[in-house]
Amino acid sequence: MQGTVVRNTGSWYEVAPDGRFDGRLIRCKVKGSFRIKGIRTTNPVAVGDVVTVSLTPDGTGFITAIAPRRNYIIRRASNLSKESHILAANIDKAFLVVTLREPQTTTTFIDRFLATAEAYGVTASVVFNKCDMWDEDDRELADAMSYLYGSIGYEVMVVSARTGQGIDALRASASGRTVLMAGNSGVGKSSLINALVPGLGLRTGNISDQHHTGMHTTTFSEMYDLPGGGRLIDIPGVKGFGTIDFDYAEVGHYFPEIFKTGAECRFRGCTHTHEPGCAVLKALEEQRIARSRYSSYLSILEDANPDKYRKPF
Repeated sequence: MQGTVVRNTGSWYEVAPDGRFDGRLIRCKVKGSFRIKGIRTTNPVAVGDVVTVSLTPDGTGFITAIAPRRNYIIRRASNLSKESHILAANIDKAFLVVTLREPQTTTTFIDRFLATAEAYGVTASVVFNKCDMWDEDDRELADAMSYLYGSIGYEVMVVSARTGQGIDALRASASGRTVLMAGNSGVGKSSLINALVPGLGLRTGNISDQHHTGMHTTTFSEMYDLPGGGRLIDIPGVKGFGTIDFDYAEVGHYFPEIFKTGAECRFRGCTHTHEPGCAVLKALEEQRIARSRYSSYLSILEDANPDKYRKPF
């Protein structure tokens, strides 16, 4: 039997048979010998995967195979790990929810997520939430960031789960698609999902007064039906976003503006770090490439350095 993984609780996977989302789910385990070739991951199966299930007499099942993935979003499992963690698979779009305050989402986090989406063939959108909390300085910053990411080619939306601003545009963007909702803890993902799926009633949390960071309210990954068509995958808040399995020579390919400008470099295979005649460094000097984006590019280059995670003798 085939089905789609719609929930991962850590110990069990819940599978909708034949991709039907009619409420019937099969609780499944993964056989100990089951591995995905070429991927060292903490979770061999992810929400969104199409899997083969072998039923057991008690009505549960074992996942025995996984169909080839159309795409997926993946991150490094921990800062100094060679293992990865797959956030979701077979998605049409990823909404990266970010906030300017309570908590503040760093541009490094945004750029690492977007670069990973580019690398694995996922269309990504940047969703600025909690705009009802902004003062004049926040609005100026949001305008500048919206212009930056919009000019690169990303869909940018400004929303408020509390007031409803922008929710219709968010709903229209998700309609008919399988969408991943991702972001740091505390950015309001659960509140946005509650706005998109009336009656769902996901638990929402407050921001830590001491550290001004979000507290986890989503504890496992789950897929929900969207009214009017489409599905939405909710995942626990992500604290950091370490990239993994990037080829050092290809990191620039995942920054659209760097890739486009890099075609004008004097030398083929330019790393855009020190080479003479580098068009990217010239564009950076002329402020045609954002300093924040270039800094994120350099940080991923460091991740891609094979010596970074090599254990000392």
